[in-house]
Amino acid sequence: MPATRAMLAEFVGTFALMFVGGGAIIVTQGQEFHLLAVALAHGLILAVMVSATMHISGGQINPAVSIALWLIKKQSWAQTGLFMTAQLVGAIAAALLLKMLLAGAYDVGDIGATLGEFSRAGSEHINAAKTLGLEIIATFLLMFVVMGTAVDKRGVGRNAAIGGFGIGLTVAAAILAIGPATGASLNPARSFGPALVAWTWDMHGAYWAGPIFGAALAALAYRAVFGMEEPPGKAGG
Repeated sequence: MPATRAMLAEFVGTFALMFVGGGAIIVTQGQEFHLLAVALAHGLILAVMVSATMHISGGQINPAVSIALWLIKKQSWAQTGLFMTAQLVGAIAAALLLKMLLAGAYDVGDIGATLGEFSRAGSEHINAAKTLGLEIIATFLLMFVVMGTAVDKRGVGRNAAIGGFGIGLTVAAAILAIGPATGASLNPARSFGPALVAWTWDMHGAYWAGPIFGAALAALAYRAVFGMEEPPGKAGG
């Protein structure tokens, strides 16, 4: 697949994740059961977008996943850099449109940023170590699922729809588990888009370091312990 088409797929996938996930946070603020709605919005859109783009770009939709795949030699650094650029631009574009289209009817605030009690400026519970630790663990679990369902062809990864479903469910579960604490980013692009548009950089470094470290650790550990057997160019997440 030409690089421009693969980059466009990553742009669309990350745009959708930011637009739907961020939009859900904005429109459900203050409503009962909003955490479940936010978790489902992120999980469902990620499941379908990973499935829709896996045959084009690998359905990575996450700089942490892209870097982890580069570390285990599933793609070149040049490809990784192009995908990361497309992912970041997609998240920024979605955040901008959310600000433009929802302002007035809703308090767009920080544009659905991935922030929680441990990371939001002014919170009495702010804690960098806990934010970093929770993001590392949650992204480790996400990348482990990516490896088992979308990269390793001995598993269900031969079916793109199954891989996307597993990845989406993992993100939804992570939001239910740690969303109120850290925002459950698991994705530097998902955090960067609203941070840039709203200029809200609360503990932003943790949303790069945590997911990248967690994803890299999972990919390296999976390969070392379980091995892999798959054709090149497939990813997901």
